[in-house]
Amino acid sequence: MRASAVIALTALTLTACGERSETAAPAAKAAPEAKAAAAVAPAAPVVLTAAELRRVCRAGLAAIHGQTLSAISIDGLEGPVVNASWRAPVDGGRMRAQCRVDGDVVTWKAVDRPTPEENRWMNQSGDPVVRFVLDGDAITINTTLPDGATATEQYSVSAEQEAR
Repeated sequence: MRASAVIALTALTLTACGERSETAAPAAKAAPEAKAAAAVAPAAPVVLTAAELRRVCRAGLAAIHGQTLSAISIDGLEGPVVNASWRAPVDGGRMRAQCRVDGDVVTWKAVDRPTPEENRWMNQSGDPVVRFVLDGDAITINTTLPDGATATEQYSVSAEQEAR
């Protein structure tokens, strides 16, 4: 009698454990996937004109490198890649970078650094993610660092100013 009671309780316990696992597991798995999809997917497809691309890259590079908007010079455009430069804060030379936009993400790479490893696109898992929102003359740059810290910068540059 005692053995059949232990067997019945064990079967009941194992059955209950199995039910909880099956119902809880899909909900737990779905939540991170939904969060990841929401974090990665831009609100709407972004197609920029050449002038908008220059404006977004200027604002993005200013935010990334702690420069004023007027300090960043756009040196040229090679298809979807913007060439830019600014005065080096330490020695007064020129810092150079390239910039491109993928969806709502601003991606950049240093140019003319001493080692080839430093001249790479900053789009790897340990790099900050720089997103932009273009609203008329206003450009908002949202930077998310690898540790989760965020920063937001707002710039205003009209298309007429960029054309000069």
